[in-house]
Amino acid sequence: MTVTRSPSPTDTLPHAPASRPAAWATGAATLTVLALAVLVVGAWHLTQGTSGVGAGDLLRLITGQAPSDSGAVRDILVGSRLPRLAAGVAVGFALGVAGALFQSIARNALASPDTLAVTAGSYLAVVVVAAFGLAVPLWASGAIAFAGGIAAAALVLGLAGGGGSSTTRLVLAGSAVALALQAATSALLILFEAETTGLFAWGSGSLSQLDLTAFWRVLPVVVLATTGGLVLSRRLDVLGLGDDTAGALGVPVRSTRVLGVLLAVLLTAAAVTLAGPIGFVGLAAPVVARLLARVVPALHRHAILLPAAGLLGAFVVLLADVVVRALLGAEDALSVPTGVATTLLGALVMVVLARRLRDAGPSRTPPAATTGPRSGRRFVIVLSVCAALAVGVLLLGMLAGSTWLRTGDISLWLQGQGPAVVQFALDERAPRVLASVVAGAALALAGTMVQATARNPLAEPAILGITGGAGLGAVIVVTAVAGTAWGNGIAASDGAMLVAAVCGGLLAFAIVYLLAWRGGLHADRLVLVGIGLGYLTTALTTFLLLNSDPWNTPRIYTWLSGTTYGRSFSQILPVVVVLALAVPLAVLVRRELDLLAVDDDTPRLVGVRLEHSRLLVLAVAAVLAATSVTAVGVVGFVGLVAPHAARALVGGRHARVLPVAMLLGAVLLGLADVLGRTVIAPAQLPAGLAVALLGAPYFVWLLGRSRA
Repeated sequence: MTVTRSPSPTDTLPHAPASRPAAWATGAATLTVLALAVLVVGAWHLTQGTSGVGAGDLLRLITGQAPSDSGAVRDILVGSRLPRLAAGVAVGFALGVAGALFQSIARNALASPDTLAVTAGSYLAVVVVAAFGLAVPLWASGAIAFAGGIAAAALVLGLAGGGGSSTTRLVLAGSAVALALQAATSALLILFEAETTGLFAWGSGSLSQLDLTAFWRVLPVVVLATTGGLVLSRRLDVLGLGDDTAGALGVPVRSTRVLGVLLAVLLTAAAVTLAGPIGFVGLAAPVVARLLARVVPALHRHAILLPAAGLLGAFVVLLADVVVRALLGAEDALSVPTGVATTLLGALVMVVLARRLRDAGPSRTPPAATTGPRSGRRFVIVLSVCAALAVGVLLLGMLAGSTWLRTGDISLWLQGQGPAVVQFALDERAPRVLASVVAGAALALAGTMVQATARNPLAEPAILGITGGAGLGAVIVVTAVAGTAWGNGIAASDGAMLVAAVCGGLLAFAIVYLLAWRGGLHADRLVLVGIGLGYLTTALTTFLLLNSDPWNTPRIYTWLSGTTYGRSFSQILPVVVVLALAVPLAVLVRRELDLLAVDDDTPRLVGVRLEHSRLLVLAVAAVLAATSVTAVGVVGFVGLVAPHAARALVGGRHARVLPVAMLLGAVLLGLADVLGRTVIAPAQLPAGLAVALLGAPYFVWLLGRSRA
């Protein structure tokens, strides 16, 4: 079946104009202006540093008016500041050109190395090599990053349906794959802490360099890949007219796409090798270049667009670096990776683009979302099996661990007569098992509500930014109040942490809702704005994490990965209370959920107050997701996998989906907790990472099934 859709400013790129000498002259002038802008900000960049060397000292050195300590000034310039400047220019230029290539190939203004998971794939490949101690020569490090990036890009583009896929579908595919790759990366960083020392900060993108060696090694790759892009520029101009038109005009569409993706991934891998993952430069720089095309029509041509995007990328990276250092001071800015600042900028650009969305096409109702009616007998059987599984997971969680127990030990523990070893083990296990089961049910209920409201079975609280906002709120309290004593700090700030998490989640929800509102709430726009805000909260959380007490950083990072370790019943109680209030409410609005999942018109026709119901449902989902953060940290995929699996088992009626989804969520997170603390015992893998590793393949399979 062929799906048609109206063009959207976020996924339709402009056609190339006719060739005119005046237009080329204007394009050359534009490139000159951009190059001068890079030179100006680069000169400002050179004046910044932790030493006392200022602009005057550098100017006298350059003009030959050498001061008495010219040797020291020269060492500072050549050994520290020039390498950082060169890295910023090379990384920004490479990512800018890569982003422009990705956007043209996918004909989607939200395509970038980040949204296509290329950066995450390259980062994972580098971490794997470090974690397992593989001996790799320096010249091969870029090839490893390239291999990881190209595999991620191929998977995302394949799941999204290739070029011309809808904006929401492309970003959801990229976000899902990126989440899975980041989960694998986080697991390696936690399990191989000694082998991967320093890679967490590097993973946020840092321009710090020891000398110019890495820059000279990467420069030929950037130059050759950019040249390859310029060679393809005429093909890319025609490709913007559509596959059929380009094929009719003699352009080999498939080979052009393959070459373009290879060049873009090569540029991204070079940037990752040099400075780590610098976030969202590949999104922001090409978008700005295309906006400038309204004033400078020559920028519609890729021969001008590619170098312009590269120069804008260099400008963005250097400007972000100097602004952070100017605001915080050179000393304090050392703890803030440049990638954090660029991610904040890129997230804002993504939100702005999402607000311009008109129609994202077939991703709004993927075929996999359609479920036929199921019999009442089947519902009873499924519900009974799920309940039995939930009880089984509870029992397994109590028995499993570094020391396996027996059911009789639980009976003795309940009577207070167990041996000291058994008493200690079950006192530690009982709260974490209960936390995982209760939080899993809460996240599944929240996910069911979000998916019905967004009319997208690929949405969940984490993708809508709610979980990220709650995590940011909790981390603010932890880093500001907890002090140096992690355990005492958490115990003393349980109430503040709960309030901060709920407020953070609700604030994130309010921001997403308001930004997605344009004369009504567009479901796809809601998802895209939520993803953009999620990236923003992640960048802010990373900033706080890197500036926290270094002794507490691994523990906070583990909690952000979703953990049940060291839980107490006082941290579980708020989730139980909220869940007890939300379940009856969800049962009352089950009919509204059925109608919201259909379209916007049906609820109005039967007298349902659409926006009032939608706001109520999303607010309840936000509170559920935010409260669960205080019990198990930041956990994704539960709110995605459980509701979809429930619909597949019992049909689409929410009177049946709600209880089954909650039980499946409890089973999934409870099982993840058990696996996380038994498979690699005595070491432990955070439950959130175990869920991601379990849920990500299901999500990828689901997205593959839903291809239109």
